[in-house]
Amino acid sequence: MEIVGRDRCAPFVTKDTSEIREIMAYRNSSCQRMSLAEATLYPGRGTERHRHPATEEIYYVLSGLGRIVVEGKAGRIGPGDAVLIPPGHAHQTWNTGEEPLVFLCVCAPAYEHDDTVIE
Repeated sequence: MEIVGRDRCAPFVTKDTSEIREIMAYRNSSCQRMSLAEATLYPGRGTERHRHPATEEIYYVLSGLGRIVVEGKAGRIGPGDAVLIPPGHAHQTWNTGEEPLVFLCVCAPAYEHDDTVIE
């Protein structure tokens, strides 16, 4: 068993311009096949439209309100919502509320900058 505390994980900005904290991945644990990160989009902000050729993602919204477009299909997201983003599907997320939009990102295989293609 391994326990990694969120507050011990320094935030950084990804190629798509979101701020994430990589909570568990091979870079900070013995996790081999996936990663878990917490992403934050501040009010009025959005990510760049991008895709991950090799990575399947699941977003799970913890707080805030947003809009997401995956391969041209749009939806509104809020606390308790999960979104599946298949490998290679272009996607973009915006914070449409007045509070930070905070969501967990599960990536398999683990997130890599090199697997992010800005559209």
